[in-house]
Amino acid sequence: MHTTTPQEPGHRPEPTPADVRRWRQYLADEKAEAAIYRSLASRRMGEERDILLGLAEAERRHEAHWLALLGDKVGRPRPASLRSQFLGFLARHFGSVFVLAMAQRAEGRSPYATDPSATPAMAADERIHEEVVRGLAVRGRTRLSGMFRAAVFGANDGLVSNLSLVAGMAASGVASHVVLLSGVAGLLAGALSMGAGEFISVRSQRELLSASRPTQVTLAAAPDLDLTANELVLVYKARGMSQEAAEHRAAERLGYYACDCDPSLSLHPEAETAEDEHEAIGSAWGAAGASFCFFASGAVVPILPFLFGMVGIPALVVAGALVGLALLGTGAVVGLLAGASPLTRALRQLAIGFGAAAVTYVLGFLFGVGIG
Repeated sequence: MHTTTPQEPGHRPEPTPADVRRWRQYLADEKAEAAIYRSLASRRMGEERDILLGLAEAERRHEAHWLALLGDKVGRPRPASLRSQFLGFLARHFGSVFVLAMAQRAEGRSPYATDPSATPAMAADERIHEEVVRGLAVRGRTRLSGMFRAAVFGANDGLVSNLSLVAGMAASGVASHVVLLSGVAGLLAGALSMGAGEFISVRSQRELLSASRPTQVTLAAAPDLDLTANELVLVYKARGMSQEAAEHRAAERLGYYACDCDPSLSLHPEAETAEDEHEAIGSAWGAAGASFCFFASGAVVPILPFLFGMVGIPALVVAGALVGLALLGTGAVVGLLAGASPLTRALRQLAIGFGAAAVTYVLGFLFGVGIG
């Protein structure tokens, strides 16, 4: 295991003013990052807390390196970078998965690999920190994945589909009240469709998983099985066991062994099984209600200008601007949680949404010209 050893200032040439400024900034950022990990650790328990405190301790070692290089040139404490300050604020007040996702991205862009003042061990630390934070962020992303997918998909579907509907209707030349009614109809139809689809999806998934669970029939039927043509072995092979393991398991069930050596593929309904929070499917009604609300929250945005009495092209422009802001926001959130560039994801979301609306607007205009 590598340890970071501060370099002796006497073994280096006199630092330039640029070196001192850079080292002081590194020192400020390391202190801020250590504080971020300690804040996150204060909101965690058990293993995750220990991991976060370990990261804070590593950042403290990096602080010692820069302190040793600066010597009497430490000067007054510098403020941390804006990114570190923002992460610190989130960590102190929220402690959410967003902080870990952003910290993962920050660790991955550490300048230590190309800075001769940093040791190879420090650069290696930062690369490892990225993977550690990625692992912690994955846990939070997994816990969020189901609801987050429904929220992003539902809201974006509502935004894009209803903006496209409103744009197409407005381009066709119909009156503004018809555009508004069309938007309201699109909101209700889409939200109900999303809710119904999510209900069927979750209910079907639960039924499929329930049908896949092993039953107690092997215990009831075992005493009467023909030992020379033992179908019990086939049962365990069908559940994924090898031939040898299936034969051993069948022998256990038939009483040839006193132990219950591998009960993993048998169902024991008398024992309570804890639901894995990462794999929980959730309620079909809850999923349906959430999808309805998420879609409706997105679909209401394009019709807001018409609800407040605006008409014609100005109303459509305002609707497009509101939807654009919402698409940028959802795209940025996706980027943050994915540990990727929020700007890239936001612009991608905006381009897709406006692209669909533009196509529908052109089709509506051509349709209006055709029947005019």
